Formats: sequence, structure tokens, C-alpha cells
Amino acid sequence: MEATKKLNGKAVGKWLSNNAIIMMMLAITLIVGIIHPNFFSGTNMINLFKNVSIRYIIALGISGCLITTGNDLSAGRLAGFAACLACIFAQTEGASGKFYPNMPTLSTPVVFILVIAICAIVGLCNGLVVSYLKVQPFIATLGMQQVVYGICLVYTGGTPIGSLNKNFTSLASNTIIGVPVLIWIALVVAACFWFLYNKTRHGKYMYAIGGNEAAAEVAGVNVHATKIRIYILASCMFGLAGCLLAAKSGGASVNTAMGYELDAIAACTIGGVSTTGGVGTVPGVLVGVLVFELMKVALQFMNVNSSYTYIVQGLVIIVAVAIDIRKYLAKK
Repeated sequence: MEATKKLNGKAVGKWLSNNAIIMMMLAITLIVGIIHPNFFSGTNMINLFKNVSIRYIIALGISGCLITTGNDLSAGRLAGFAACLACIFAQTEGASGKFYPNMPTLSTPVVFILVIAICAIVGLCNGLVVSYLKVQPFIATLGMQQVVYGICLVYTGGTPIGSLNKNFTSLASNTIIGVPVLIWIALVVAACFWFLYNKTRHGKYMYAIGGNEAAAEVAGVNVHATKIRIYILASCMFGLAGCLLAAKSGGASVNTAMGYELDAIAACTIGGVSTTGGVGTVPGVLVGVLVFELMKVALQFMNVNSSYTYIVQGLVIIVAVAIDIRKYLAKK
């Protein structure tokens, strides 16, 4: 009996240690909610979950890269570029300052397909550079981040794009059974990722590469093809998120989604996706994104200056990665 108690106590202590940052951030959120009752109001929670939905899709895209010990720092800029493209394609016909005056307003499904297809090409480039040129993912995607931002600047001229078709922007306001469409889309994407990660050969290959790439290759895993698929899928998610962000904001500019990749990486790490590879779950990523967004909203309710918010977010990222490395070293 004593051994069981010790074992349970040790297990609880280990769990609390591994999830300390989540518990701390939830405690802060609860305190803010008690001090400011409006924090847990229906309107605030709906807005929170809408923001979480978009960022969750980006985080899911990055999660595959992290699980294979990679990364994708082009996420934010690519989502911003996707938002700009979506706005251009979804502008109302005859609107003042229309980017392409003679182009008819495209239907919402066509806008999504075009934008995601363009983003997939960027993901293909990332995958090829990482797989065949053996460039570190951090460097490859950092370079792509600048390339995408430069293309967006040249293409749009740095001009904000608005006057969007109501059918497109209604995605952000419409509901199904009382639940915003944005949340339904995120749930569908999450279900697809859960199936992909847990029930397909691609998912098994991905975790095998993250655990030991050399051993996976010896076992017959096509490492190059798997990595290329991962980066293409990630970019498709950034494209989808960019479209949803454009619909929610009602417009876009070159600075849309700037820095989203860092939030996504932090959320993944908080949610249990290991930067050392081979570990990560779809529900865990959701927990990470939700907790991270709750913390940011809590800071706003506490009237913390936005400049200090960046400092807090940076510290959270450092602590999350430090805890992840600690867990990795403890296993060795």
C-alpha cells in the first residue's frame, strides 16, 4: 500500500512538474476571471474560441514539422500572404480600389482552393530544400519567410486590401447549431489530423522519423517523401488559416498574421509537442493553443501594456522549451 502511495505521489509530482506552465497559466486565468467577471462572458469566450480556431489550424500545420525535429518559421508570413491573396480574389465586383478591376468576384470555395494551392507550392519548396538539399529546417523556412514577405510586398505594394464579398466575410459571423463556422472548421481539421497522425502510415512514418531518422530510413521509411508531404500539408494549413483570418478581419495587409509562427510553436511546446522530435498529439496542441490564448486575453483584462505582453510571451516560450528539454534529458 505504501509503495502504491509513493508511486502515485511520485506520478502526480511528475505530472505537475511536466505541466507546471499550463497549471500556472490556468491559475492566472482563473484569478483574472474572478476579479473581472466579464472575462468568462459568452461574447468574450466566443471571440476567444474564434481566435483559437485560426491559431489552432496554424499550430497543427507546424506540429508535424516539430514532431520530425523540424520547424516552419514561414508560417506567419505565408498565412499573411494567403490572407492578402484571399482578399484580392474575394473583393466585391466594382468596388473602389479593386486590385484587379476587371476580375469578377470569385466564389468562396474557389478562393480557398486557389489560395491553398498557391501555398502548397511554397510548402513543396520548403520540403525539397529540407529533404534533398539537407538545409536545416530552421534556416530553410527562415529564408522562405523573407522570400514570401518580399513577394507579398512587391505584389500588393504594401497596400491594405478590403471591400470583400459578403459571402466570404460571412464565414466569420455565421453559425451552425449556434456554434461559429470558424470553430466547426477547426474541429473538422483537428479530426482529420488526429486520423492522419494515429491511423495512417504517414503518421507512423512521421513519428518514426522524429524518434530516430536513421533507424526509420533503415526500416524502409521514405524519409524524403514523408518530409515533403509534411511541409506541403503545413503550408496548406497556413493558407487555410490565412483565408479564415481574412474573412474574420474583413481585410488584410502585408503585416497580417505577423509573428503567428512563434505563438504556434510556443503553443505546440506547451501542449506536449517535443522540440526533440517523435512526440506530440492533436488534443495536446489544442490545450497549448487554448492556454496560450487565455493567457494573452487575461493580460489584456489586467490592462498590461502590450509591450510587456511580448516579454511575457517570450518568457513562456523559453520556459516551455526548457521544460521540454528537461523531460528529454530525463529519459536518456
